[in-house]
Amino acid sequence: MKYKFDKVIDRSNTSCAKWDATEELFGEKDLLPLWVADMDFKVPDEVVKVIQSQAEHGIFGYTSKKEGYYKAVIDWMKNRHNWSVEKEWICHSPGVVTALSLIVQAYSEPGDKIIVQPPVYYPFMKVIQNHNRQVVYNSLLLTEDRYEMDFEDLISKIDSSVKMILLCNPHNPGGRVWTKLELERLGNICMEHGILVVSDEIHADLIFKPGEHTPFAAISEEFAENSIICTAPSKTFNLAGLQTSNIIISSETLRGKFIAETEKYAIGMSNSFGALATEAAYKYGGQWLDEVLDYIEGNLQFITKYFETNLPVLKVLPLEATYLAWIDCRELGLTPEELEKLFLSKAKVALNQGYVFGPGGEGFVRMNLACSRSIVERAGKQMIEAVNSIVEISPVLETKNI
Repeated sequence: MKYKFDKVIDRSNTSCAKWDATEELFGEKDLLPLWVADMDFKVPDEVVKVIQSQAEHGIFGYTSKKEGYYKAVIDWMKNRHNWSVEKEWICHSPGVVTALSLIVQAYSEPGDKIIVQPPVYYPFMKVIQNHNRQVVYNSLLLTEDRYEMDFEDLISKIDSSVKMILLCNPHNPGGRVWTKLELERLGNICMEHGILVVSDEIHADLIFKPGEHTPFAAISEEFAENSIICTAPSKTFNLAGLQTSNIIISSETLRGKFIAETEKYAIGMSNSFGALATEAAYKYGGQWLDEVLDYIEGNLQFITKYFETNLPVLKVLPLEATYLAWIDCRELGLTPEELEKLFLSKAKVALNQGYVFGPGGEGFVRMNLACSRSIVERAGKQMIEAVNSIVEISPVLETKNI
């Protein structure tokens, strides 16, 4: 490998939310932060160089994206996902969650219903509720450690008040790479009922072999005209702090509404560092991404085997995409509050608790694997020790041969 991901980089005192804000957010000292989807790896060298060059220039005025920016985005989508995107389709947003908030406002009215598929990325619910829309849960089915869409339930939940569905493609936290057939069935149901598909594809580049991402809008022209695709380099290359996302909208009518919403709040312009870093990452970051995916997959294999060998009541679900392990802790028999306290106070590991992802997330935790192997091993050891420490007071756990 060209890049060395085993190296632990000290991120403390760098205004890093993952490390510097953990104590304040979780209320415990000395926590190992494996919660927010933020990598601990240094970005590709070419990204560092372009930012350094811009900083040395010393002038940071208003930014106008160059042709090279759009070409980099278009080439990446074509080469990585076989999706042909046109320049005028690419709209700016500081982040995908910001875009979701704008989309909810632009294409629905207060009181309208919006479908989500829990357990799912919790800001989906927040952006709906924050704008006085109604959340409709079309819960995923967990069958043999693999999530599936429940199409019968979806159809039963649809009425004239349902205006859109927020699709997580690939799925976070379930780690599913939705197949073309699954997306086609979903898309046809939405077309039949006049439901706009808003596809969050921020994890599209983070797919393990032999999986392949299917951009929802690439399936057919009809789907493209009835969808908004939210993309960003922020998860792929860990550039979230540079506030640059690309919202891809082929429909001229839908695109016009989105742009009008960004202009309403004056957030249509990117910053110079974000634009340059995005261009460099998409132009030169392919090898870095391939290597980081191999390393993260090694972390996944390690923690899966580690728990299977030492604490089989903790089960890591098979992960097709993302660097976020979804761990089934239900056999511990703990309430969500007890599970959270166990891993925070005893294990000293900050994880995302499953219940925040909506119905079906209770009893699970989400663990960030985009860090050095030594940190993953340390977290696993501390979690095992924490569970073993409560065996004495839990006859149920004793019978599970922990």
